[in-house]
Amino acid sequence: MARLCPAAPLLLLGTLLGTGTPLTPGSPLPPGPLLLLGSLLLPARPALAGGHVPALLWSTARSQWNPEPALHEGHIVSAQELAVLLQPVFSRSPRNLVLFLQETLSIDDFTYYSESYGNKNPFQNVQEILQSSPSSLVLPAVDSKATRHLLSFLQESGDWNLTNMTNLDVSHLEVNTSKPNLLVVQLQPLVSGLSEISTLEAMAENDKIIGRLTMDLEERGIHFSAIYTAVRPSRISRRTEMMRNLRRQLMATEEDSSSYPPVNVTIGNNTCILFYAGNFSLKANSSVFIDLTNATFVIQNVDVSSSVCSNVNTTLSLKYTKPVNGINSLEIRFIMTNKFYGGSARYWSTLDSVEIEQDEGKIATFNVSVISAPAEYSFHCQLVGTSTLYPARLIPSNSEASNWDVFISSFQLQGFNVENGQFSYASDCTGFFSPGIWMGLVTSAILLWILAYGVHMIMQLTANSRFDDPKGPALSVPQTE
Repeated sequence: MARLCPAAPLLLLGTLLGTGTPLTPGSPLPPGPLLLLGSLLLPARPALAGGHVPALLWSTARSQWNPEPALHEGHIVSAQELAVLLQPVFSRSPRNLVLFLQETLSIDDFTYYSESYGNKNPFQNVQEILQSSPSSLVLPAVDSKATRHLLSFLQESGDWNLTNMTNLDVSHLEVNTSKPNLLVVQLQPLVSGLSEISTLEAMAENDKIIGRLTMDLEERGIHFSAIYTAVRPSRISRRTEMMRNLRRQLMATEEDSSSYPPVNVTIGNNTCILFYAGNFSLKANSSVFIDLTNATFVIQNVDVSSSVCSNVNTTLSLKYTKPVNGINSLEIRFIMTNKFYGGSARYWSTLDSVEIEQDEGKIATFNVSVISAPAEYSFHCQLVGTSTLYPARLIPSNSEASNWDVFISSFQLQGFNVENGQFSYASDCTGFFSPGIWMGLVTSAILLWILAYGVHMIMQLTANSRFDDPKGPALSVPQTE
């Protein structure tokens, strides 16, 4: 893991500008784009490491932003300051805005992934766009609370013609220049828990999406401004913060920096279902990506009124209206049961199946593996979905289910015995004997067997019972002895 240094944000800006070397606070900018460089030296306060994300802005119009530096080192742009910086987008031409929204992104990602993998630069297109754009703005640190509600703020700040881009082919995109247009591109999530190579490839794919869409709009002669940011910081900042504090705990879990509450189903005064996920995304027909994280947990634009609660059967129903273009309604149901098992002499809650219903049509049904817990506990799993790499899998049980891919990270669910509106102790999907533990046990057993065999052979060594005296007659040993 790359160590953070005070020059990391300046190296990021040098990387984005294509210089390849850090920029010192007094060094001049390379010729080309007009950049407002909010130079950020990482402060020693722990709270700042997990509460901000970078924001990159560019426009086809010149002098969209004031080129004079206005941010001091270590400054984190608040929601009010971000609103002021975005005023030119609302008041000046062009009145077309593209929002590239990623789930997680940190300033460390630019330096870490650009330096650690040689020629593989996952931000090549973003770098070239910032260099070639007539006007651009780089904000190394923006309060994640501001970016988390950025889409809602933009919708309330103007009479936009909102378009959720799911099909990145803009040849069929109709842009009415007489009215402001807001194009929202939900980039694919960076699923935590997989290898860094997979994260690098996901970032590179998002970079290609940004470059392709930007080029297509420019070729069509559409003038626009663009924002590239994230909802919350990536895991790199949180891991670095743990290393800085030198705190290691046995079997401890890394806490998510997001602050949104879980979805709850309340009947009367009693909360009967709790559901939380760090990332909740679907993909239809391997092409239409649907990110439901914000709609479910942040702005809570989800209907749970069809959920059912009882002591035996519980169903969590999540209904969405027009989550993306082309889908008018989407309902996702988590069906749970509570049964008594004599072998353990206790009740266990089990997630039996997951159903997806689009536009009140055919239902895609998934069987569920591994997701069960004692009835008084909640269930937690870092990765749940249709991928074979996930410890808890959703297995398609009909032909409709094969058209859907499900990605859920930091999954936690409780459908029975909810007390005080909070999750109970979590039963995790990771067993005690993980593959790493089994490898250690088997290796230790082999080494112990070798040691025992060596000790046994040494103990079998014996001294001769007779010795030859060189001064006396030769010792005669009969062949019969």
